Order: sequence, then C-alpha cells, then structure tokens
Amino acid sequence: MAAIPEIVSTEPVTKEGYAYLKDFEKVKGYDFNQGLDYEKLFDSYKNSGIQATSVGRGIEIINEMIKWRLSDEPIKEDEDEKLKDIEVRKNTRCTIFLGYSSNIMSSGMREILKYLCQHKMVDCIVTTAGGIEEDFIKCMSDFYVADFHIKGAELHEMYINRTGNMLVSNECYINFQRFFIPIIKECHDEQKEKGTFFTPSMLINRMGKAINNEDSVYYWCWKNDIPVFCPGFTDGALGDNLYLYNFKEKGFIVDVSADICKMDDIAVHAIKSGMILLGGGVSKHHICNANAFRGGADFAVYVNTAQEFDC
Repeated sequence: MAAIPEIVSTEPVTKEGYAYLKDFEKVKGYDFNQGLDYEKLFDSYKNSGIQATSVGRGIEIINEMIKWRLSDEPIKEDEDEKLKDIEVRKNTRCTIFLGYSSNIMSSGMREILKYLCQHKMVDCIVTTAGGIEEDFIKCMSDFYVADFHIKGAELHEMYINRTGNMLVSNECYINFQRFFIPIIKECHDEQKEKGTFFTPSMLINRMGKAINNEDSVYYWCWKNDIPVFCPGFTDGALGDNLYLYNFKEKGFIVDVSADICKMDDIAVHAIKSGMILLGGGVSKHHICNANAFRGGADFAVYVNTAQEFDC
C-alpha cells in the first residue's frame, strides 16, 4: 500500500491569503427550518454561489432601481432650479427600461409583464415583433403547452405551429389579421386626411387602446402611457399584415426614425437610468444604444443564455 504523502506547507493559508479572503462573503444557503420567508430566501441567493449569486445580485440591483429617489443624492450647485425643490426630488425616480424577446410573451411570463405595466413599475419597453403581436393574439386565442420534439411536418398538416414546446394554431393568426388590418386602415386614412405619419410606438399604442382587454400587456401600456418601441416592427405577423394590406391599398408609411428620436430622448433626459434586459438581440441592443447617449445606464441587469464574454 502506497504511503500517504505529507502536506508540504506548514501554514493552511498564508497571512496574505487570510487578508484576501476577508474581502469576500462566506458561502451559505437558506435554512428552511426558519420557515418560508421569500424575501430572505431571495436575499440568500447572493451567498449561495454559482449562478444563484448572479441572480441574487440582479434582484439587489433591481431593488436599488425601484427604491432610488433624487432626494437620495446631494443637491449640486449647477443643478436645474426645479430639481432643487425637496418634494420634486422625493418624487423623481429612476427611469426603468424593460427589454424582452418574444419568447417571454409566448410563455406564461406574459402575466408578469402585465402586472408590471398595470402597476406602472416600468417606464419604457422595447421588444420584438413577436413580443407585440403575441400579446394581442392571446387575447383572442389560446396557446398550448406540448413538447419540444413534436414533428413540425405533422403539425403543419393540422395547421398548427410550434413555438418551442408550445403550440399555436393558424386560427391565432387569422384572428390577429381581423384585428390588425382595420387598425392599419384607420391609421392610413388618418395619414391621408391629417398628414399623420405613424411610428411603430404609435401603432402599438393604438392597438393597445383597440384591444380593450385587461389581460393585455399593451392595453395597460396605453392606459398608463408607457411607451413601447419595436425596432423590428415589420418582422412576423405585423409585417405580414402590412404586406397584405399593401395589396388592397398602397402608401401607408411607418416612420421608424421618429421612434428612435423619442426613445433616445427618454434615455438622455433620464435623471437616473436602469435597464432590465430579458434575452438578447435587438431589444437589448436598442436600450443599451439609447443609454449610451447619456454615458451609460446607472443600473443594469441582463438575463440571457449567452456566455458572459458574449454579452
């Protein structure tokens, strides 16, 4: 039997090592023997290690966004006179940008988005075309939980589409067409009569009003005056219906340039800015780019499947 080798070092950790470790928190998880306290449970993530620490830090940063008031900051000599008023400072909050990819709307996460908009917990939204149209589709039709491995060819024969492990029938898109085409016609008539050029955010606002359904995220955005931007507006069913409308009547213009100005202005004029970015791609980049004009956001939380170096 081989002899057990001796430990060469006589010190378990060097003095420098002990001093170094003091700068870090100890790894410790939640003790369920103290009962279920969600606030303490989520707070414990920070010290749990691995990805839980990132989740815990993200929760902490979002809470900082929510709690921040201008009254937390000292008054600067060169500050705008209006912002020196104590009551104004108490009521000046962080401008929170929320970006998400369409799968958030496809899934049950939609109901969380609705809650946030219903209670005015975000100030500006950026998403994809799917992230717009599927909110309205769900007001008229149902999505179903199925399986990732169902064959697309078999579903196609039954006029059913698969989004991940969720099923969406062709009827959903027919219902959406019946809803959206009249809105395009209404806006086109207004363009011809009044010279109004609609931006994607204006169209989304008009759709939110027209749906008149409290289950809709964008109904609450219309109701609470939360601007919603969609840089890739012509993607998906939105673009399909603009194309189909074009067969009947040409000339309807969607002005994307006015939206980029409106979006960037929100960021530039924000006293404090926070970004919550769910997923990558156009919605994430659009928010980051707008905040670049103010020297970057003050708070940021990214949730996506990318490697850290690829964010």
